[in-house]
Amino acid sequence: MLAYVQGMAVGLGLIAAIGAQNAFILKQGLKGQHIFWICVCCAVSDSILIMAGVFGLGDVVQHHPQVLTVIKYLGVAFLFLYGLQHVYQAWCGQKSMQLADTAPPTLKALLLLCLALTWLNPHVYLDTVLLLGSISSQFGAGQLDFMWGAITASWLFFFALGYGAKWLLPLFQNPSAWQILDCIIALMMWSIAWSLLTLS
Repeated sequence: MLAYVQGMAVGLGLIAAIGAQNAFILKQGLKGQHIFWICVCCAVSDSILIMAGVFGLGDVVQHHPQVLTVIKYLGVAFLFLYGLQHVYQAWCGQKSMQLADTAPPTLKALLLLCLALTWLNPHVYLDTVLLLGSISSQFGAGQLDFMWGAITASWLFFFALGYGAKWLLPLFQNPSAWQILDCIIALMMWSIAWSLLTLS
């Protein structure tokens, strides 16, 4: 039981860090667009990565660093373009910020974007596969309990973020708030892209 609780604590500490995935969930939660399936997509992806780390994929990644190198540059390009998109949305002003002005993206398009934000980010592999995997090995017989604790934290956090975003909706009745959010997300994406470029 202790290993399970510690798994939840470590998992929550890593997942709660502001990143591309969380910013995406927050914005879709505010828009109310397919939030259930987006949360499921993120939680399932994280669960797969956490299990991979616990069952030894971290060792494979450590011995084949070129895999992370390829992902790194793909991630940098993707995050730069994603940030650019949010700058464009902010620049367009009120029209693009109004939720009802344009047809919402399809579920397929949102899920593909969600998968890209998750699987093209090397930080995800460092946190879930390498870090959680190595920490779990310290729990011996409680390793699986630690893993399930981290997975539970992932599911709880994503759904809390996605559905909790609605409490911020009154603030975003003002189109300027959407412009500010888009600018913040763009800066965040570019900051993550820069951190990936400087990642040794």
